[in-house]
Amino acid sequence: MISIILAGGYAKRLWPLTRRIAKPLLPIGERCIIDYIMEKLMGLDKVDKIIVSTNLLFKEDFERWAERYSDACLELVYDESYREEEKPGAVKALSDITTGLCDDCLVIAGDNLFTDDLRGMIEEYERRGTVIIGLYDVGDPELAKNYAVVQVDKDLRVLSIMEKPDDPKTTLVSTGIYILPKKVLPKLREYIESGRNPDEPGRFLEWLLESEPIYGYILSGEWYDIGTQETYRRALERFSSR
Repeated sequence: MISIILAGGYAKRLWPLTRRIAKPLLPIGERCIIDYIMEKLMGLDKVDKIIVSTNLLFKEDFERWAERYSDACLELVYDESYREEEKPGAVKALSDITTGLCDDCLVIAGDNLFTDDLRGMIEEYERRGTVIIGLYDVGDPELAKNYAVVQVDKDLRVLSIMEKPDDPKTTLVSTGIYILPKKVLPKLREYIESGRNPDEPGRFLEWLLESEPIYGYILSGEWYDIGTQETYRRALERFSSR
């Protein structure tokens, strides 16, 4: 299994913090956000390789960061952008990376902080053999409006996915952590070539649900999406002492 960390955004909502530093490289204690993701991935026997996707603006920063992982099977890939207006979007970047790959992929958005070790998610994938998406109950309908909201049945089979709904039917949201079987990877290019939204993975999953069964895995412990200065502050308070 290959893991892909999506780290190509420009995080304008966090400016000025992220004007000159990529969001996944923001410090959390003595480490940075992406280090916590790497810690989880390097603890997974099923993950053979890690790919980090970013942009040309932060290319040198990620190259310096990667030096600390010289013992890992780590590859950096770059889209052709230097600014927000040029970026391809997360789904398009993922489509480009996976074209020609013949491996199952564990995809993680690079602004995730979580305490689950993901072993249970991989076990669920091996049991189901289909798309698995990491879910978390944010417990607040107003907060859920900022995410892809997911409805599931009693077996955690996904019934619906709606990106940033005005009236969420549940507070269960997609975390930006997915396991995609290799047979599904060509669907990414099909989705992009049909002219759909290239940047919001929730919309891709909503489209994919029409043709593929998708199951949820509810993350245990804590999860933070570092999208605002407030969530960054809370993550700092929680993780800086580790």
